[in-house]
Amino acid sequence: MEQLTEGMAAPHFEGVTQDGKTIALGDFKGKKLILYFYPKDNTPGCTAESCNLSENYDYWLSKGVNVVGVSPDSIASHQKFIEKFGLRFSLIADTDKKILQDYGAWGEKFNYGKSYMGVIRTTFLIDEKGTIEKIFRKVDTKDHTNQIVKELKF
Repeated sequence: MEQLTEGMAAPHFEGVTQDGKTIALGDFKGKKLILYFYPKDNTPGCTAESCNLSENYDYWLSKGVNVVGVSPDSIASHQKFIEKFGLRFSLIADTDKKILQDYGAWGEKFNYGKSYMGVIRTTFLIDEKGTIEKIFRKVDTKDHTNQIVKELKF
């Protein structure tokens, strides 16, 4: 599969959230969407990133931007993660890794000289028409909101 680039149509996705509801890319037509992919609930970097986006959720909504997180964790794991940290947006349980693969966020990683398959932390800003406006491949987990704002000059 070719790597996604800015200006391309975002791949269609459909997934089940922490509350068992199905959401899809089409649900956000006419709105901007921050779709962020992260490795695992309740890990330091993923918690920092998710909390940073959640703490700024009112700001995102004021700019007409929705936020959705995606990881291979289960619905139950997402429910606990949201409750523990008071996250204010939906998380998709992509247990079969289809959305991760479609967005190029699942692949080979290296750590301490060993290779393994895992989530490649990536954030996509998708515009109102479903086009990829910006891709963040080097995510600042502690200050992701400002990273996005600086790039897009909101």
